Amino acid sequence: ESVHGLHTMEETSREAVATAVQRVAGMLQRSDQLDKVEQYRRREARKKASVEARLKAAIQSQLDGVRTGLTQLHSALLDVKDIQGSLADVSKDWRQSINTIENLKDVKDAVVQHSQLASAVENLKNIFSVPQIVSGTTLLIEQAELLQAHRKLMELECSRDDLMYEQYRMDSKNTSDMNLISIYFEDVQELSDELAKQLWMVLQRAIVTVRRDPTMLVSVVRIIEREEKIDRRMVDRKKQTGFIPPGRPKRWKDKMFEVLECTVGTRIEGTQSVTREADKMWLVRLLEITRKYVLDDLIIVKNLMVQCFPQHYDTFNRFFGLYHNAVSARVKELASEDLEANEIVSLLTWVLNTYKSEEMMGHSELYSECDINQLEPLLPQDVVDELLSKYVQTFTSNITGWLRKALETDKKDWQKETEPEADQDGYYQTTLPAIVFQMFEQNLQVAAQIDGDFKEQVLKLCLKQMNTFLIRYREEAMTYKEEHLRDRQLPLCYVQYMIAIINNCQTFKESINSLKRKYSQSSEPTDSDAAIERTLNEVAKEGCQFLLDEVFLDLEHHLNELLTRKWVTGSHAVDTICVTVEDYFNDFNKIKKPFNQEMTSEALRRVVVEYIKAVMQKRITFKNADERREGAERMIKEADQFKFLFRKLAGEDTDRLCGAIAAIAEVFKLTDPTLLFLEVTTLVSKYPDIREEHIQALLAVRGDASREMRQMIIGTLSENKVSYSGLTQPIFKDITVPTITMTTMTTMTSMATAKLLK
Repeated sequence: ESVHGLHTMEETSREAVATAVQRVAGMLQRSDQLDKVEQYRRREARKKASVEARLKAAIQSQLDGVRTGLTQLHSALLDVKDIQGSLADVSKDWRQSINTIENLKDVKDAVVQHSQLASAVENLKNIFSVPQIVSGTTLLIEQAELLQAHRKLMELECSRDDLMYEQYRMDSKNTSDMNLISIYFEDVQELSDELAKQLWMVLQRAIVTVRRDPTMLVSVVRIIEREEKIDRRMVDRKKQTGFIPPGRPKRWKDKMFEVLECTVGTRIEGTQSVTREADKMWLVRLLEITRKYVLDDLIIVKNLMVQCFPQHYDTFNRFFGLYHNAVSARVKELASEDLEANEIVSLLTWVLNTYKSEEMMGHSELYSECDINQLEPLLPQDVVDELLSKYVQTFTSNITGWLRKALETDKKDWQKETEPEADQDGYYQTTLPAIVFQMFEQNLQVAAQIDGDFKEQVLKLCLKQMNTFLIRYREEAMTYKEEHLRDRQLPLCYVQYMIAIINNCQTFKESINSLKRKYSQSSEPTDSDAAIERTLNEVAKEGCQFLLDEVFLDLEHHLNELLTRKWVTGSHAVDTICVTVEDYFNDFNKIKKPFNQEMTSEALRRVVVEYIKAVMQKRITFKNADERREGAERMIKEADQFKFLFRKLAGEDTDRLCGAIAAIAEVFKLTDPTLLFLEVTTLVSKYPDIREEHIQALLAVRGDASREMRQMIIGTLSENKVSYSGLTQPIFKDITVPTITMTTMTTMTSMATAKLLK
């Protein structure tokens, strides 16, 4: 090791010399640095002296530490030797005293007996005066001096418990002595029970007591807290000794919360003052009373009762939870009853909206103390869904009955001898749309109180029921028309009420759109929209058709006069037709748009079609050119009458329809038969829906077209037939030309023969 140490020192010396050489070489690289050699040498000498001084100080410090450590080790060695000697002495003394300890058993027993006697002496005063203390304490309880009564009770219990404990220590198996003590102090347990009853009575009236006598409530809480401490002490002693006095632990604190919970539950259950039989609004009243009780009670708890309980009880939140649970239990009971539709709505509106609103649990005075968003729902979602489903079923059944009843009432009005009421614009109407949509509106307002999604559901249900109702409405309108046709004198105001039925369709449309704007957040059409629109249009269209049928039943006789010999010689048929139509349209002006415009257009079309039908039925054949000219001029005049009338009624363009009569008249008016083909071609170009049989009928009425001429015209037109599929207002399409059957020919032949014979 010494050789290795010398070797290490030599290496270190060589490294030091090499480092020094390197530093000197670095300082003397230039010739001008040689002048500073002495200065460099002094500086290095100072550094060397400083390093040596620090080394000496460090070495000296280490030496001092080693010296101190050696001294302490020497002292420790001496202490260890002393301890060894002491332990040997203790061991010797312990062996000598074993026999002495065994001889002290009698002394130990005497000490235990002395302790018991001391306890008995200490409690002697209470032991001998137990009956007097019990009666005095009972009086204090009756006088509501609860704190003093509890103090006396604690003294009695303490005496009993101490005696029992000493007896247990002396002889835990001696049950007879223990029973003797229990029997002597049996009134103490009854006294404790009586005091407890008084405490629970005060707690049951806590909401009232805290306002009238808060000190009483504070006393009750203090007594319960004292008992809790005694319970804890006795339980701890049982863990150490195995002994616990009878009746412990009392757990009065737990009982207190049970009493408060029952009190809150009873208060909530006691809010029902009336039954459904006595008052239809029983549930609304019950819920409002509950709301008021809960809110008032919680405000009292926050402002007064919290101060009567220790802070660690978290009194407000505890009461908040008790009231929430009690209300939840109550509304579950209500939900399980056989509720009517309006009662379901009242309950769900209260549960889902009112309960957490500012009117109740979200009230400004309670808001700072609790978070209502942490509350569990009053009703489970499955119960809510079940109630909503039940409401929908009941609502569906009810609304079907309501709509049926409303329609029956409206049908009775249709039989009245007085005209229906008119709205502010003078249009006839019945009360049916208002009644129907008032029902819908009321139910939607109710549904909106519950939930947005439920409101949409009820709206869809209303529209679905509306569609079913309108189908029935259409059937009843048809029946109304059929009954009228059996006796056209009845009902007296058939036309006016049919107009009201048509107008109701427009009112229904407007009301449906209004409901959707007001109660639907969705812009998407519902499943019922298209069906409702289609049914309403059909009811209105059919109603207009029924009215026109009524008009043309009155015109039938006059239409049959057209293009007859009577008409040629002079007839007022068209004058009567125009007067009759105008008279009817004085009532038809009470039809709402757009149905009134469609009505006028259809009336004009039917008049023109019936007129042309009269031509096509070949009621006459013109005998000569003068007769054709007079007949044609009459047709043109009557076409102008129709134009004037319907422009007056609707202000519409009537040229095309009335022009068909004039165009046919031109065919009749033509004097040169050779130009007949051109005239017919012009007619066909204007009215491409005209068919071959129509042309043949016209030529037959004209009376001067040869068979070859007719064949040439028909053949040429057939080759150059024009399509009319895109025609917006066909006229001739629905006009049929009567064919001559064998029966008709036989009849005509017989008539001709009879005429010749005559």
